Amino acid sequence: MPAIAEIPSTALPHSARRGTDRPTCPVCADTMIATEASAYMSENVIGHLWSCDTCGYGFVTKHVVVPRMPATDTSSVAGH
Repeated sequence: MPAIAEIPSTALPHSARRGTDRPTCPVCADTMIATEASAYMSENVIGHLWSCDTCGYGFVTKHVVVPRMPATDTSSVAGH
């Protein structure tokens, strides 16, 4: 069955711990386990293609990767 591309909101209704924020199928509400494919869409955006094993519905999510700030060295601060 061909997948239908859609980009639903990836915002979570609650604060989920890492590993528990898996998307659910918008058609049958089954929890997705792994993506069919992932790809960089731009420098800081990754797209994931999901396909539901239960009903065959397919959709795409986009995630913005926020670069981490390097740790600052406080040992050279004046007066310390």
